[in-house]
Amino acid sequence: MQRIVRAELDLRIEGALDLILAVTVAAGVSRDSEEFVLRQGGVDLTPTELTDASGTRLHRLHVEPGLVTVTYAATVGGQTEMIDATALETAVYLRPSRYAPSDAVFSQARRLFGGLRGADLISAVEQYVFDTVTYSPGLSHGTDSAVNTLATGQGVCRDYAHLVIALLRAMDVPARYAACYAPGLVPMDFHAVAEAYLDGQWWVLDATRLSNRRGLVRIATGRDAADCAFLSSYGGDLALTRMVVDAQVMGEPEVIDAASDPTADDRSALVAIR
Repeated sequence: MQRIVRAELDLRIEGALDLILAVTVAAGVSRDSEEFVLRQGGVDLTPTELTDASGTRLHRLHVEPGLVTVTYAATVGGQTEMIDATALETAVYLRPSRYAPSDAVFSQARRLFGGLRGADLISAVEQYVFDTVTYSPGLSHGTDSAVNTLATGQGVCRDYAHLVIALLRAMDVPARYAACYAPGLVPMDFHAVAEAYLDGQWWVLDATRLSNRRGLVRIATGRDAADCAFLSSYGGDLALTRMVVDAQVMGEPEVIDAASDPTADDRSALVAIR
C-alpha cells in the first residue's frame, strides 16, 4: 500500500525567533521519496533535524522577520514494521500529563469501566468517548484538557484523543498520543489519535471515527498534544497565514477504500499505525 502525504505552511514572522516544526513522517516510516523545503525571501533555509526517543523528527531553525514558506511531500511505501513497546514507554505513558490528567478522571473511569480488562476495556473506552463527545470545530481551546472535554462533551480530534488516553491511564492501561496524516479524513487536517498498550504492542484508537486507522501515517508520538505540536516558536511573533494538508492512498479502488474510507474500518479489530 502506497500513501502520499503533503503539507504546506505560510508563516508570517515578526521579530526573529526559533522555529520548531513536526510535519515530516516519523523516523522508521518507510519512504520511497521525501522533499522538505523551507524558504524565506527566495533563499532555502537549512534546519537542524532532531529525532526524539519515540521517533518524532523535529526540524529546528532560527528565522528573521518576513514570510517563511514550508513545503513537505513524501511517498510512503509499504507498512512500517511493528516494534515491541519498551518497559520505559509503558511506565511513562501510565503517568498523568498536562492534557491527559488521568488522576483527575480516576473516579469516573473506575465507575464506568470497573471490571473490564484487555481488549474489552480498550473498546469500551473508545465507544464511550465516541458516544458522549460531539465533534465541534471551533468550540474547544488549545488549553483544554480531558477534564474539559469530559465536562462539556465537545471537542476536536485532539480532545477525543486526550479523553481516551486519560481514561485508559486511570484504568492502569498505558496510553499515548499520536499525530498523523490521515487519508480520507474530512475535513482534511493533521489528525490526532490515541494508542493503547496491550500484549506488548501499541494499538490505535480513533474515537472520532473520522479516519480509517489502516491508512494512518505517523508524524509524532508523545504523552499528549504538548509533545506533538506541528508548529512551535520561541522569541518573536508568528502568524500561520495558510495551511494545506493532504493524504491519499494510491492503488486499486478496493485498496483505497480499505485504507481511507472511515466506514470500512472494523472498529472491533485491533489495528496498529503502520
